[in-house]
Amino acid sequence: MLVGNGALLAGAGIDTATGLDSATAELSGQGKTPVLVAVDGEPAGVLAIADTVKSDSAAAIAALRRTGIEVIMLTGDNAATAGAIARETGISRVLAEVLPEHKADEIRRLQAEGRTVGMVGDGINDAPALASADVGMAIGTGTDVAIEAADVTLISGSLAGVVTAISLSRATMRNIRQNLFFALAYNSIGIPVAAGILYPFLGVRLSPAIAAAAMALSSLSVVGNANRLRRYRPEPWRDRGSDQAPRGMDARSEASPDDRRNRPAGVSAST
Repeated sequence: MLVGNGALLAGAGIDTATGLDSATAELSGQGKTPVLVAVDGEPAGVLAIADTVKSDSAAAIAALRRTGIEVIMLTGDNAATAGAIARETGISRVLAEVLPEHKADEIRRLQAEGRTVGMVGDGINDAPALASADVGMAIGTGTDVAIEAADVTLISGSLAGVVTAISLSRATMRNIRQNLFFALAYNSIGIPVAAGILYPFLGVRLSPAIAAAAMALSSLSVVGNANRLRRYRPEPWRDRGSDQAPRGMDARSEASPDDRRNRPAGVSAST
């Protein structure tokens, strides 16, 4: 008995065109992964394996696209199956039939296009790609190897965690830039005044007590602004209109090189 994909059976010299190809195409079009079975060198049947797409996946992907992130599906499934899942979830670019050992190569190829790449995965085979990405995000319900290789672990098994993580990280960077501005503004003004720059013109000197209070106020403004993140709540996105890809999108459709370079980031969702 031989069980595997069409390439495996073809490599063993088994012709699947007579009875299995039509069933394979039909199952692939439904988003299922066909597994071919041969007995004694003859095609015997097709098994269908399918992952259930989570109810909030399409909304999460649409939310990512609205932030300017291009979402790419990187999967070992055949192109027809991957295309069906991509149409259901609104993913416009799919890299299908990628062997586990080549996933990291695809990540590096995306980086070579000038992208900042985030990889989301949960399996053992995803670990090299998670380590190669600029930011690796492991699904908390996945394997320990994937979690160890990733930079970020999402507690839930939902892609909604990716949206929240990116939103929170951007809010954190905005907060850091604001704190740097506060600190530089206080010091740019306070230090020259404390050094007596106004004394020759206005006869103004800064009292040491006032200078100490100003420095304390500077620290309080930075700490207070940073503490605003404790009350941070991501903007609701589930009720917004989905930014779905066209239904006729090909499973291996590619954006133009100029369009790809203009995208600020790529998130590779692996299945």
